[in-house]
Amino acid sequence: MLKFIKHNLTSIDGIEIYPIISLVIFFTVFVGMFIWVYKMPKTRTQELSNLPLEDDN
Repeated sequence: MLKFIKHNLTSIDGIEIYPIISLVIFFTVFVGMFIWVYKMPKTRTQELSNLPLEDDN
């Protein structure tokens, strides 16, 4: 099954750029989220970490 898909994809010109673009997008989002979480105030981090333990019915 995979060889049929692979054969069709190799016949498309310029297809080799898409894995590179997807890797760059993934890496950018991952680094952006890491920076956002790192710069988050510690009080907000504590508030979010205690959220599952609260009993607000």
